[in-house]
Amino acid sequence: MTMMDNITQLEGMRCHKHYFTLPLDYAAPQGQTIQVFARELQGLQPGAQNLPLLLYFQGGPGFAAQRPLANGGWIKRALQQYRVLLLDQRGTGLSSPVSYRTLAGLTAVQQAQYLSYFRADNIVRDAEAIRQQLSPQAPWSVLGQSFGGFCILRYLSVAPEGLQQAFITGGIPSLTRSADEVYRATYQRVLSKNREFQRRFPDAPKLLNTLAAHLRQHQEYLPNGDLLTVEMLQLLGIHLGMMQGPEAVYYLLEQALVSGVNGSTLNPLFAEHFTQMLSYHTNPLYVLLHEAIYCQQTSSAWAAHRLRAEYPEFSPEADELLLTGEMVYPWMLQQISNLRPLQECAELLASKQDWPTLYNLQQLAANKVPVAAAIYSDDMYVEREFSLETAAQVANLRYWLTSEYEHNGIRIDGEHILERLIALNNGSQLR
Repeated sequence: MTMMDNITQLEGMRCHKHYFTLPLDYAAPQGQTIQVFARELQGLQPGAQNLPLLLYFQGGPGFAAQRPLANGGWIKRALQQYRVLLLDQRGTGLSSPVSYRTLAGLTAVQQAQYLSYFRADNIVRDAEAIRQQLSPQAPWSVLGQSFGGFCILRYLSVAPEGLQQAFITGGIPSLTRSADEVYRATYQRVLSKNREFQRRFPDAPKLLNTLAAHLRQHQEYLPNGDLLTVEMLQLLGIHLGMMQGPEAVYYLLEQALVSGVNGSTLNPLFAEHFTQMLSYHTNPLYVLLHEAIYCQQTSSAWAAHRLRAEYPEFSPEADELLLTGEMVYPWMLQQISNLRPLQECAELLASKQDWPTLYNLQQLAANKVPVAAAIYSDDMYVEREFSLETAAQVANLRYWLTSEYEHNGIRIDGEHILERLIALNNGSQLR
């Protein structure tokens, strides 16, 4: 481990940078290594440097931890009683980042083998190895958002001795259900979110259908050179399950087309903002491993792509175009230039059948670590019924079921949400 001597000063807190050299494969600790980065945040109050640690697991998979600008939101509440450690999960941020460029020079088989070590099981191994360096004498607390909650259930399954308590927001996975079951539920929820979007913005269907018709007749390109297809346009639906997401999609569609001397054409402002709203161009792990997070001793075989046929409403040729959600499709590896070099690797990962089991049901049933979870009743990304099913299987887990927030509630009202979860673990209730 190396900690940089310089201390970054942000509004209301100090930040330390930590770099760790850890095994790629923990079964071969003397083999290939990777670098894992974590940013430690401390408040400015007396004694802040001696507070216990709270590790944050980012949502994803394939996204770096947030880069805070100031002491606010959930971080503000956490720093009252913790030092916060923002972990860049392996393959993201400053942690041996994965892209088509960093994987260049490897065969597709080698790429797939390398990336098979980038799921929650090894993210948790990294976390526990870091804890043994930073807090060897005491367990620490953890907070997980979305996929970060999946990581916490893995942590509770294999290394509960490392945990003092856990907080989960919008991220309680099914322990046993297949990728097919997950995506069937997801398509139904996305369909509901589309109908709600249309109800709130009555002219949205016309805006969307007009744009789709234009794209079928004209070749329009994004600033990165990728052709904007109708299928790619539908990917905007990933924002429908976020607080303030439908608004962002609607305002974008309003300015999609502009009139010129040669008729309608794509607004460059739309093209720029569209690219910024989709992270597939910059976060390849999200596409490469998204379905694998549900796989235990089985392959996903492109579950969302296969099951789309069961929901013809989502056809790109439909008269009334609908937006898709948190699904990945094999055609994305053809249409998105930053993913194109990884097509063969993606196919190998989608067909991989020997993914290790992630959760220990017996251990979870006997769990002694206090766990507090926020379950969002209208969550588009994590099926409510599956979350409740899991909650009943994990001992010592208390949950708060609420319709007040969407999936990204922690970004919108994180201070209140974390306060509520801390109270749950303390055995008290807040109004």
